[in-house]
Amino acid sequence: MSSKPDPSLKPTLPIPVFRRAAGRSADPRADAPTQALDAIPGAEASASGSPSPDWVLIALAGSLGLLLLLITAIGVMLASLYAGDRIMPGVASLGLDLSGKHKNEAIALLQGSWAARTIVLDTGETTWSVSPAMLGISLDAEATVALAHQKGRSLAALKGMLTGQDSIQIPPVWRLDPAIGEANLQVLASQFDIAPINAGLSVVNGRAQATPPRWGRSVDIAASMARLAQHGDQVIAQGRLSLVMVPVEPAITDTSGLVAQANQLLAHPLAIHLYDPITNERPTLEVGPEAWGDWLSLGINPDDATQLDWELSRERAAAYLDDQVARLGSDRHLDRDEALAAVAGAIQAQHTDVSLRLYHAERQHIVQAGETLSSIAYDAGMPYPWVQQVNPGLGDTLSVGQVVTLPSPDVLLPLPVVENKRIVVSLGQQRMWAYENDALKWEWPVSTGIDSSPTSPGVFQIQTHEPNAYASNWDLWMPHFMGIYRPVPESDFMNGFHGFPTRGGSTLLWTGDLGHPVTYGCILISSANAAALYEWAEEGVVVEVGR
Repeated sequence: MSSKPDPSLKPTLPIPVFRRAAGRSADPRADAPTQALDAIPGAEASASGSPSPDWVLIALAGSLGLLLLLITAIGVMLASLYAGDRIMPGVASLGLDLSGKHKNEAIALLQGSWAARTIVLDTGETTWSVSPAMLGISLDAEATVALAHQKGRSLAALKGMLTGQDSIQIPPVWRLDPAIGEANLQVLASQFDIAPINAGLSVVNGRAQATPPRWGRSVDIAASMARLAQHGDQVIAQGRLSLVMVPVEPAITDTSGLVAQANQLLAHPLAIHLYDPITNERPTLEVGPEAWGDWLSLGINPDDATQLDWELSRERAAAYLDDQVARLGSDRHLDRDEALAAVAGAIQAQHTDVSLRLYHAERQHIVQAGETLSSIAYDAGMPYPWVQQVNPGLGDTLSVGQVVTLPSPDVLLPLPVVENKRIVVSLGQQRMWAYENDALKWEWPVSTGIDSSPTSPGVFQIQTHEPNAYASNWDLWMPHFMGIYRPVPESDFMNGFHGFPTRGGSTLLWTGDLGHPVTYGCILISSANAAALYEWAEEGVVVEVGR
């Protein structure tokens, strides 16, 4: 339907605009030709004077065009990237950003990172770092990159990229060779295994007491490898594999019977009887179980778990004994091997008494005015060639203040000592006494060496027995000869006891000289006494020759 025009409405004519002929206005715009606004197409002004909606549409259309051009450019770029060998933005694996990387670059990057990667083996108490290869794990870098290339082109990845979501994490593609992992875990097991400890026993204040057992642990290799196979992705991501440990029971859990055996062993103190054959002193050390029990390391007999086993600690026993002996005099000591063997034997036999010999060290003598080598040796109680032996190069002339080494007097007692017998000779009194168990057995007159061939003072011992010895230097046959020392070290000649000698096989000498020096260094007693002494004094009996 069309509407008819209203006759009351008159048409409006355009108002003409004339130029000013003269007297132009100062405003140039007043002289410009002016056209009615409605004569310009699309330039209709609104009542408020704002641009018309047509201009807004034109501007909006331009902006949309630019936006479409930008979207088109981005689309072209993404399409180009999508179709290429580079990995899409926002894709990562093994903690490495692979965005924009070419496949080969991404493969090299993953392989380099994998080579430096470690996995911590954890028992809860101990850790050990290894490479994935030691566990039989190998990375398939090519497959991982192929997956990253594919996943980055998924619709979800593209949406995430456009919406600014977090990067896509691609789990690595890996393979497991259980045989390699098991073999290497077997080698490493010693780093993690804790051996069980059997129940034992120890000595505290001289009494034995039980020590409790302790369970051990060992790696369950098969179960640990199964855990790795099941949770490999997590192990690789965290760099840690918790090993499966299984308890190991100790073989011995009760030692009460052994404790009883040990306390029986420790029931008594040790009486260590020391004997100094030089001084004839006999000190005794009383050592209680609280002291000597500390010398023992108690254990279980490996062949019979019901029987006690023990071992003597050489260090602890020797330290104790050395300390006690040092209190007796700095120049005396024990033969360590001899002493420890005797102590161990007494403990083994459950004896309460131990006998040990004391020894003497070398000494240093400072030469005094008027002393000679002979006088120094005589005062020291030994023939002077023995002093010469330990002082090589020592001249005949000594100077005051010169240091001379004196050998230990023990060098003149080379045999095991017989402790319950002793012979004492007095050079001044020309008499001798024989003792057995500290009781006097005999007292006899003797004759010792003359001044030109004296008998040396000192502590010696019976070393030889000869029914009838021959002295070629003096053409003497000496009945019931018992050698006690060599005047010269390493020589075959000895001085000793003997009866009345004979010369030429018939002449009996010195029968009336007992009680006066008459020999060439030996100790003369009557033939009857010599025969008795010959039978009584075995080798090793100490002979003390005093001045």
